[in-house]
Amino acid sequence: MYAHYPEKRYRLTLEFLRKHVGTDQQILDLGVPNPFSEIMQQEGYSVTNTGGEDLDLDLEGIRTSDAGVVTAFEILEHLVSPFNVLQALPAHTLLASVPLRLWFAPAYRSKTDPWDRHFHEFEPWQFDWLLEKSGWTIEDSIQWAHPVGKVGLRPLLRRFTPRYYLVKARRSPSST
Repeated sequence: MYAHYPEKRYRLTLEFLRKHVGTDQQILDLGVPNPFSEIMQQEGYSVTNTGGEDLDLDLEGIRTSDAGVVTAFEILEHLVSPFNVLQALPAHTLLASVPLRLWFAPAYRSKTDPWDRHFHEFEPWQFDWLLEKSGWTIEDSIQWAHPVGKVGLRPLLRRFTPRYYLVKARRSPSST
């Protein structure tokens, strides 16, 4: 359906976004402007990104946002305390994706960029629990594998083992 987006996760994320969020809604996208926030804007969404602040330490930009929807696509795994961020969000709708923990591979850590590493890689139940504890109720979710173009046992396992988990959640009434 969205064949002009070459990366599978972009296609699936955009389909999920279109299913749950109208282009008339204001979106706060956690993280600096990135290829997917640009795709959202090209698709007609009104998107504001956070300013590059350390979200483990500075939640002011999140707390003062008036966006009704927050997107957090592959950012929460980089935080030491995603609970604090999730709890501070004033929005009523959250779309968030995280990488899943792979039993056959270590957590991602860039060899060249000291900030590009995963503090968390989740199992679905762990991410569900994190969302529930921070005041969110999951309404929909998908998982998918992300094959890589390499040869070997791990690349073979990546063809069949889900790597990404994407959820749509709403703020529980008791947390607002």
